[in-house]
Amino acid sequence: MKLLMVLMLAALPLHCYAGSGCPLLENVISKTINPQVSKTEYKELLQEFIDDNATTNAIDELKECFLNQTDETLSNVEVFMQLIYDSSLCDLF
Repeated sequence: MKLLMVLMLAALPLHCYAGSGCPLLENVISKTINPQVSKTEYKELLQEFIDDNATTNAIDELKECFLNQTDETLSNVEVFMQLIYDSSLCDLF
């Protein structure tokens, strides 16, 4: 499951590099860790990236993984992502 999350989140910066900018990445991550966003809403956000049922199932599993976390864990993920945005690692994308 962790590998799936890493692969999905790794693909988004490549899309950002193609010219749409990092707001897409930040929005997807925000929606991923937001427990108020349902799996249906999440799939609608990522619809342009869904090619088949396997991808749909992977997106469902990824969102479910975050829905099952405590508020503290979700907060820690937000802090971690902000550290990445603020670091020079974002310049690589």
